[in-house]
Amino acid sequence: MSENQKWNLKNEGREWSREEVEEKYFKLCPEKIELIEGKLFWNDEERLAMLAMLLENVGADKAVRLGDKEVWKAAIAKLEEQ
Repeated sequence: MSENQKWNLKNEGREWSREEVEEKYFKLCPEKIELIEGKLFWNDEERLAMLAMLLENVGADKAVRLGDKEVWKAAIAKLEEQ
Protein backbone atom coordinates (compact mmCIF):
# COMPACT_ATOMS: atom_id res chain seq x y z
CA MET A 1 0.00 0.00 0.00
CA SER A 2 1.50 3.25 -1.04
CA GLU A 3 2.20 5.77 1.68
CA ASN A 4 0.68 8.36 -0.67
CA GLN A 5 -2.62 6.50 -1.02
CA LYS A 6 -5.52 8.60 0.18
CA TRP A 7 -8.36 6.74 1.84
CA ASN A 8 -11.80 8.25 2.22
CA LEU A 9 -13.04 6.49 5.33
CA LYS A 10 -16.34 7.71 6.70
CA ASN A 11 -18.82 6.63 9.33
CA GLU A 12 -21.21 5.33 6.69
CA GLY A 13 -20.04 3.01 3.95
CA ARG A 14 -20.14 4.20 0.38
CA GLU A 15 -19.91 3.07 -3.20
CA TRP A 16 -16.81 3.90 -5.21
CA SER A 17 -16.84 6.13 -8.24
CA ARG A 18 -15.56 4.67 -11.51
CA GLU A 19 -12.26 6.54 -10.96
CA GLU A 20 -11.87 4.98 -7.51
CA VAL A 21 -12.51 1.52 -8.94
CA GLU A 22 -9.71 2.12 -11.44
CA GLU A 23 -7.40 3.57 -8.78
CA LYS A 24 -8.03 1.13 -5.95
CA TYR A 25 -9.60 -2.12 -7.06
CA PHE A 26 -7.58 -2.66 -10.20
CA LYS A 27 -4.28 -1.36 -8.78
CA LEU A 28 -4.32 -2.30 -5.08
CA CYS A 29 -6.52 -5.36 -4.68
CA PRO A 30 -4.52 -8.61 -4.55
CA GLU A 31 -5.26 -10.90 -7.49
CA LYS A 32 -6.54 -13.65 -5.22
CA ILE A 33 -7.09 -14.35 -1.56
CA GLU A 34 -4.30 -16.50 -0.24
CA LEU A 35 -3.63 -17.90 3.20
CA ILE A 36 0.07 -17.85 4.05
CA GLU A 37 1.23 -19.15 7.43
CA GLY A 38 -2.16 -18.44 8.98
CA LYS A 39 -2.55 -14.93 7.57
CA LEU A 40 -4.60 -13.66 4.66
CA PHE A 41 -2.64 -12.24 1.74
CA TRP A 42 1.11 -12.08 1.32
CA ASN A 43 2.12 -9.17 3.56
CA ASP A 44 0.85 -6.39 5.82
CA GLU A 45 0.83 -3.92 2.92
CA GLU A 46 -1.72 -6.07 1.06
CA ARG A 47 -3.71 -6.68 4.25
CA LEU A 48 -3.93 -2.96 5.06
CA ALA A 49 -4.93 -2.08 1.50
CA MET A 50 -7.72 -4.66 1.56
CA LEU A 51 -8.87 -3.50 5.00
CA ALA A 52 -8.95 0.14 3.89
CA MET A 53 -10.93 -0.75 0.76
CA LEU A 54 -13.45 -2.69 2.83
CA LEU A 55 -13.73 0.11 5.39
CA GLU A 56 -14.51 2.61 2.65
CA ASN A 57 -17.32 0.34 1.45
CA VAL A 58 -18.68 -0.67 4.88
CA GLY A 59 -17.98 2.40 7.04
CA ALA A 60 -16.50 2.92 10.48
CA ASP A 61 -19.85 2.69 12.29
CA LYS A 62 -20.19 -0.97 11.33
CA ALA A 63 -16.50 -1.77 11.74
CA VAL A 64 -16.37 -0.70 15.39
CA ARG A 65 -19.15 -3.15 16.19
CA LEU A 66 -16.74 -5.99 15.43
CA GLY A 67 -15.01 -7.17 18.56
CA ASP A 68 -14.71 -5.56 21.96
CA LYS A 69 -15.29 -1.80 22.04
CA GLU A 70 -12.55 -1.45 24.68
CA VAL A 71 -10.01 -2.62 22.07
CA TRP A 72 -11.15 0.18 19.73
CA LYS A 73 -10.98 2.73 22.57
CA ALA A 74 -7.45 1.61 23.49
CA ALA A 75 -6.32 1.89 19.86
CA ILE A 76 -7.72 5.43 19.64
CA ALA A 77 -6.06 6.36 22.95
CA LYS A 78 -2.68 5.18 21.57
CA LEU A 79 -3.25 7.23 18.43
CA GLU A 80 -4.03 10.35 20.48
CA GLU A 81 -0.85 9.88 22.53
CA GLN A 82 1.31 10.06 19.41
